[in-house]
Amino acid sequence: MSPVLYSSRSRSEAPFEAADAGVLRVMSNSRTPVFCTVHSSGRRRYGYWQPYDSVTNRGGCYVALPTRVCDRLYSQGRITLGEPLVDPAKTTYRVWPAHGPVAPVRIPAARLPAMAVAQTLAA
Repeated sequence: MSPVLYSSRSRSEAPFEAADAGVLRVMSNSRTPVFCTVHSSGRRRYGYWQPYDSVTNRGGCYVALPTRVCDRLYSQGRITLGEPLVDPAKTTYRVWPAHGPVAPVRIPAARLPAMAVAQTLAA
């Protein structure tokens, strides 16, 4: 009997779940603007400034986001880059979520006959 080998995956290679959702949550927060810096060597870095929080005694530093996850989100069209700010050594872009919030679906409060529900959904 041969041993079964399981291929291991790092967190950043996992399907759209925790890593992607966490990055999109940070990018969707208007109080934490995220930037992508592309250096002259081609290296990209995504990050944001985390303000200091006196309650938790944390923050006051730049926080880097996983580049592989951000590049995947960009290639999937989930995030977009803003206007470039060009410097001789680097170019900086503001990162935005690609789509705004979706309007919630309204569910009728009163019971409707099945035909009325079908007509409402078809409209």
